[in-house]
Amino acid sequence: MTAQEKKEPPADVLRDPDIREALFDYLEEKLGKIRIYEEKQIGKSRADVMVVLPDALAGIEIKSDADAYTRLERQVRDYDVFFDYNMLVVGSHHALHAQEHVPDWWGILSVEKTEQGLDFYQVRPWQPNPRLNFINKLGFLWRMELAHIQELNGMYKYADRSKDFVIEKIYASVERPLLARQISDELFERDYTTAAQKIEEYRKEHGRSGRSRRKAGARRRRRRK
Repeated sequence: MTAQEKKEPPADVLRDPDIREALFDYLEEKLGKIRIYEEKQIGKSRADVMVVLPDALAGIEIKSDADAYTRLERQVRDYDVFFDYNMLVVGSHHALHAQEHVPDWWGILSVEKTEQGLDFYQVRPWQPNPRLNFINKLGFLWRMELAHIQELNGMYKYADRSKDFVIEKIYASVERPLLARQISDELFERDYTTAAQKIEEYRKEHGRSGRSRRKAGARRRRRRK
């Protein structure tokens, strides 16, 4: 770490937690029906925000004025194989050079403090991501959500096979536009308040042993219709 990266930013600098709530309100106003997930694991990185759209998934990386671009190159590689669209949200100090750090298909949104609150400015809109690996999108779904997609498409259950095997079968069997909508539908309908019970019921029904799992609903999730 360089001396510049170690230097503490001024106390009044816009930071990541300052941005998130206002950003979510902005996205809901601009995009309509969405669901927001925070801190999703993608490869070796963690997406700050995953936005579920009716037929697509979007990834958002936040670089506040207190953040550096140190890890962004690797993060871009990971975002690009998981999401249909990607966006970099930057503090006003980063806005001038943001385009140098992400591919042309990434959207860029700048944010700055004003007397009225936070103000967002679209530097450029996002475009379809040409590097998406669709199988990675399916990997966001739980095994029982994949089973529901199999049922919707009249597929054999493959209840005794691995999640990766089932994902490959779904990928080979369902047309992309339909599958994109079905993935979004599952993520819109996911209920963390009953997740543990439903997962346990699915495992008992299909003869699977219990596994260690993270507490459902451990992170904040939002849904708007």
